[in-house]
Amino acid sequence: MSSEQLLAALGLLACAGIGVRGVLPERWRRRLDDRLHRTWRGCRRAGLNLWHWRDRRRRAASAADAAIRRARGGFERDGNVVRPKSFKRPRKPH
Repeated sequence: MSSEQLLAALGLLACAGIGVRGVLPERWRRRLDDRLHRTWRGCRRAGLNLWHWRDRRRRAASAADAAIRRARGGFERDGNVVRPKSFKRPRKPH
């Protein structure tokens, strides 16, 4: 099947769909339009999720690394005793 035949078949299918939609009662037409719109939104959302998958994964990995670095840097070890560095600050008298 050549590309010209494929385009012709798609055009014929689109015209047939528009013709069938035109003879449907209003209630069925609204139902069909809603179904097609929901299907389009779902396909679009799936495509965008697939497109941005790597970016989200990279951002999550860098956020996890930053959290691990923050957690490791805030403590001081003395043998098996762990003290937060904030305990070294002088306390304010009240």
